[in-house]
Amino acid sequence: MAFSGSQAPYLSPAVPFSGTIQGGLQDGFQITVNGAVLSSSGTRFAVDFQTGFSGNDIAFHFNPRFEDGGYVVCNTRQKGRWGPEERKMHMPFQKGMPFDLCFLVQSSDFKVMVNGSLFVQYFHRVPFHRVDTISVNGSVQLSYISFQNPRTVPVQPAFSTVPFSQPVCFPPRPRGRRQKPPSVRPANPAPITQTVIHTVQSASGQMFSTPAIPPMMYPHPAYPMPFITTIPGGLYPSKSIILSGTVLPSAQRFHINLCSGSHIAFHMNPRFDENAVVRNTQINNSWGSEERSLPRKMPFVRGQSFSVWILCEAHCLKVAVDGQHVFEYYHRLRNLPTINKLEVGGDIQLTHVQT
Repeated sequence: MAFSGSQAPYLSPAVPFSGTIQGGLQDGFQITVNGAVLSSSGTRFAVDFQTGFSGNDIAFHFNPRFEDGGYVVCNTRQKGRWGPEERKMHMPFQKGMPFDLCFLVQSSDFKVMVNGSLFVQYFHRVPFHRVDTISVNGSVQLSYISFQNPRTVPVQPAFSTVPFSQPVCFPPRPRGRRQKPPSVRPANPAPITQTVIHTVQSASGQMFSTPAIPPMMYPHPAYPMPFITTIPGGLYPSKSIILSGTVLPSAQRFHINLCSGSHIAFHMNPRFDENAVVRNTQINNSWGSEERSLPRKMPFVRGQSFSVWILCEAHCLKVAVDGQHVFEYYHRLRNLPTINKLEVGGDIQLTHVQT
């Protein structure tokens, strides 16, 4: 089945976090929680699928505990009372290390995958369609929470209010540039329709934004580097691309390229040896003028996880790192639909890609 019309992700939400699952859970729904376990504070964290924000009715409580050798508790809470615990005496998480945690909702159970491998099944004790909220608390830092819904009706790409707990705040367009059509509003920059490519391949398939284009799938557990994939339908105003990963401890450089044939329409090149993020365009194997200015310090840190969001608008790309706007890059190649290939390479490990 092809997926389309997914809820926009929560990017870099602060913990503790509670957020709405639009439309509630459905059979085939997939939720990915990406982040890192904190190395210094606390011995537990939890992901809860619940009804409302009170915490009195939790259909599925997933609770890794770094105690007694490490284990994971699963449980259900009804009207404020916990049921019998189910414990798995194995710890798939490591303190100080990033993780990719995927919950697949099926008619009989939740299937939980950690870093691409099936970890546990938890059979429903209450109807899963009552769940309308996800909560995360404890000793974790989150990069994003993304959603994949197989039942929504396909919609045309559009803008909607972004449910980020730390919103991406894009600045107004500088004067002297041609203004964008009034139908595109920079204050609300999340597309309703996105293509999601996960490291975990579920049996029911992946979502995509253009029904005529087959969904992309990749084997688990990790993206190969360098990583190259197509961007179905190419770029267009409101198109989003989201990448998450971890910078290697000894990193010198990495790059993200958006390509049109043999041309590189957008080259983003964080350089730790120069403490800079270089942007450029290459046409006919010839580089143009570099752009290096940043409003604040280098947004990437060796050894730490990151999330990059590239939003295409009519005249430029807007780029945010870990939920914070970093720069705009005005299109030098303006035939946006031909910009249909993503390349990532260098000193990073990729954990998630949405195109």
